[in-house]
Amino acid sequence: MGKGEETRQAIVDQALDLVSTVGLDKLTIGALANATGMSKSGLFAHFKSKEQLQLQVLEEARQRYVDVVARPAFKEPRGEARLRAIVRRTLKDWEDSLPGGCIFHAVAAELDDQPGPARDYLVSVLEEQRKMFERATRMAVETGEFRGDLDVDLFVFQLSAISGGYHHFGRLLGRPDALKLASRAFESLLAQAR
Repeated sequence: MGKGEETRQAIVDQALDLVSTVGLDKLTIGALANATGMSKSGLFAHFKSKEQLQLQVLEEARQRYVDVVARPAFKEPRGEARLRAIVRRTLKDWEDSLPGGCIFHAVAAELDDQPGPARDYLVSVLEEQRKMFERATRMAVETGEFRGDLDVDLFVFQLSAISGGYHHFGRLLGRPDALKLASRAFESLLAQAR
């Protein structure tokens, strides 16, 4: 990686931390210049527009999610062990990897009614996550760990609701028991699936 790429990566890393706490809309070249100590013109040389900067941040967040959650979890055996690894890593490792927690939850409400490339990209990332949950759940059915008549769509919806609830209770409401509650909800969901 050359010096220009290293600088760009350092900027994106700082922008990702910033977005996780203040949101995507408040990510501006000016705000990022203040956070990085770089000049606006220096930042503009790397990102020609706010939209390009936002997309780069979302792409970096997606890659980090793959590195922190998906790749390690898929080393676990197919079935419940893999699903547990995905959920544990999503709730704990991923949430803890950024100062504001899950960036996807942080910007979802911001983008849900805002058409454009950033929203489209976020939707594609969340759809990838849903498919990963679905594949892992179907594998647990195939291995016989979950019952054959399991409503996989409902199960995945409930998994997503647990993840969203954890973020909401832990970040917005500041509940210190958010992880414990999310873990109990997940264990209850697993028990119903067996």
